[in-house]
Amino acid sequence: MEWLDSPSIGFVVVFLGTLFLIGELLVRVKGLFAILGIAIMAMYFSYHITGDVGLWVVILYIVGLALIVIDGKVITDGTVALLGVVLMIIGLAVPAPSFIYGVLVSMGFIIGGFSSALFLKVFPSRNLWAKMTLKDKLTNELGYNSINEQYHQLVGKRGRTISSFRPTGTVEIEGEQYSATSGGSWIEANQDIIVMSVDGTRILIKPLEGEEKQGE
Repeated sequence: MEWLDSPSIGFVVVFLGTLFLIGELLVRVKGLFAILGIAIMAMYFSYHITGDVGLWVVILYIVGLALIVIDGKVITDGTVALLGVVLMIIGLAVPAPSFIYGVLVSMGFIIGGFSSALFLKVFPSRNLWAKMTLKDKLTNELGYNSINEQYHQLVGKRGRTISSFRPTGTVEIEGEQYSATSGGSWIEANQDIIVMSVDGTRILIKPLEGEEKQGE
């Protein structure tokens, strides 16, 4: 396998190996990509491991891959996966016969990893890091909906300005204080107001006129 002495060939080999290994983590293909990736990377390491560079680089590479899997399945915040990526790159670059070779295989790893995302357009997703995505989505939606519902219930309610509006300030409605806006008008403190509309968390108020106060 003397052809593996060429840096460009090393780049292609690592690119393909990474493409299939990371692709296996991203999509469900019944282990086919894992077999291809392992075979390609085994060929790379078996040729480049010498007396000066032992099996520890392979172990480093495997540990890095395991950290990516653990992050996706358990931790789901990406920090451990990033460490795993660094370990895998070190495991690939150290046994490289030259500096240029090491740079090219590192680039092959990075490009292969990003390119594996293209498999998501063809094969069903394995939903790695799905727990983090779902948790963030539920948390954000529940929090937003809760606040949104609370604020929308203020429409039509009356209150009093705590501060002057130029044109934003603070109002008190039913014992609770809210940030609000009066649109383009200025309102002094301690004025009776009514909530006209709510857009998200933006509360629009207007001062109560004389007849409206009498209707209380």
